[in-house]
Amino acid sequence: MRFAFKLLCIALFFTLQSTSALSKTIATEAGAVTPLLNGVQIPAVTLHYPDGSPVSLAALTMQKPTIIMFYRGGWCPYCNQQFAELGRVEKDLIALGYQILAVSPQTPDALQSQALDTEMMVTQLSDVDLSAIREFGVGFYVDNTTAERYKTYNIDLTKDETGTPVLPAPAVFIVDKKGLVQFSYVNPDFKVRPSAALIKTVATVLAGEMD
Repeated sequence: MRFAFKLLCIALFFTLQSTSALSKTIATEAGAVTPLLNGVQIPAVTLHYPDGSPVSLAALTMQKPTIIMFYRGGWCPYCNQQFAELGRVEKDLIALGYQILAVSPQTPDALQSQALDTEMMVTQLSDVDLSAIREFGVGFYVDNTTAERYKTYNIDLTKDETGTPVLPAPAVFIVDKKGLVQFSYVNPDFKVRPSAALIKTVATVLAGEMD
């Protein structure tokens, strides 16, 4: 009886281990994304600077509290507008001890040639393999009609291993130096973004709690 119980415990352990190791899946549409919850550890993923050099997201966030922004690309006017607005409170955020990382599915080359239309000093990072977008739970598949429409504007969306185009639902995560999510804002409507005032207010409150 005891032996059978031990076998059951071992089987349950490995089941839990394998389940926790499973990657998040890319959502079928923007409204079905399942972003990371507050208190959850951010994934161990590798991103790339515009010059192509790799960098560990965990290593970056260990340095200081971080505002991680997922955006569609430098081609997106709503993304550029969001960054421009956030630029108005950038000095305040930096004074609070934050760094700002901007993650998109664009290639490093695209980040260089299609820079954000803003003078805001953010660290742009490429997630061309979609690892962060997938694991943060903000990625969704783009239907063929929409993807073809983007192509008419010379926008070739990044594809996953199945060859299906993927975009991130625009998102903002505030992460502490332990890599734990302290705040998130994700909206499936790419035209709706959190205001700079909201981000500053939340960041100010969290800065006091993360000291």
